[in-house]
Amino acid sequence: MQMKLKLGAAAALTLVSGLAAAQDTQVVRIGHVAPVSGAQAHYGKDNENGVRMAIEDLNGQNIVIGGKRIRFEIAAEDDAADPKQGTAAAQKLCDSKVAGVVGHLNSGTTIPASKVYNDCGIPHVTGAATNPNLTRPAYNTTFRIIANDNALGAGLANYASDSLKLKRVAIVDDRTAYGQGVAEVFKRTALAKGMQVVDEHFTTDKATDFMSILTAIKAKNPDAVFFGGMDPQAGPMLRQMEQLGMGNVKYFGGDGICTSEIAKLAAGAKTLGNVVCAEGGASLAKMPGGEAWKKRYDAKYPNQFQVYSPYTYDATFLLVDAMKRANSVDPKVYTAQLPKSNFRGVTSVISFEPNGELKNPAFTLYQYKDGKKVPL
Repeated sequence: MQMKLKLGAAAALTLVSGLAAAQDTQVVRIGHVAPVSGAQAHYGKDNENGVRMAIEDLNGQNIVIGGKRIRFEIAAEDDAADPKQGTAAAQKLCDSKVAGVVGHLNSGTTIPASKVYNDCGIPHVTGAATNPNLTRPAYNTTFRIIANDNALGAGLANYASDSLKLKRVAIVDDRTAYGQGVAEVFKRTALAKGMQVVDEHFTTDKATDFMSILTAIKAKNPDAVFFGGMDPQAGPMLRQMEQLGMGNVKYFGGDGICTSEIAKLAAGAKTLGNVVCAEGGASLAKMPGGEAWKKRYDAKYPNQFQVYSPYTYDATFLLVDAMKRANSVDPKVYTAQLPKSNFRGVTSVISFEPNGELKNPAFTLYQYKDGKKVPL
């Protein structure tokens, strides 16, 4: 009888300890927003994968903040690359009181969403949206961990002029904040370098037929076409350039076309070999942890890698690093630590300018050989 009582007491003690441990665990939700439906879903899923992978790695570290063991969860939203859906998703995350947000993908969704996050006091970190206007309001909740379009557009124009000695360029953009922004920077730099802009056109981020635009451009005999937009438009455009006999025309674009998916979308067009694109950050091989991280990513998400997932992975860790330094998961407390970051991530050492821009951003130019993206 005495033995039974002892066993019962031990079991009760174990149960109480278990309940205490459960009570000492706090769930912290980190939001993510990107298009996971529509023509740009491959970008969005890649971005979301980066956040999911980071959260899994963080939960393996048994992190304690404010005396409580923290279990992180993702609150994933789809903005379908639409500004209205983007602000609605941002408000939803604010209302559900997430601790921070990684996103958005597109500048056109991120810029209006940034005001929503600022108004509700939740920090957001983008590793994809590159329009310089994002940081112009200097919200203390907005951070970017990738080079902006001033670096990408100018870098492409400098390469076109200085390295390839091109003289005549036509410019097309998709009228989004991203596409128009990067095209304007390319144009401004190209003109300053003495290049001639022989034609300019615009389209939409839903279009797939560019025959009339390209026919008009062909008549102007350009050395190159610059496209400000994303790969769902760039792929068909490359196919149609080949059909029109524009096989000797170089094709430039920013990180929106600098994906592995563009090779599939170009469907074997030889014009893919004429592409020169720019991506913020170092190539994976030159990132501090790039190649080892990519092996783990590919094992977890086969054939899904595009461009930005290393940045969304780092953005997630960056938010948590600030929480740890503040010893708080409350955005009102830990946001003040983000501008002081000196975080060694997979992509780079991340620290910020006063307006939330990344200090010393790198960028890399790429081309396509045998359908594979390779750094220049």
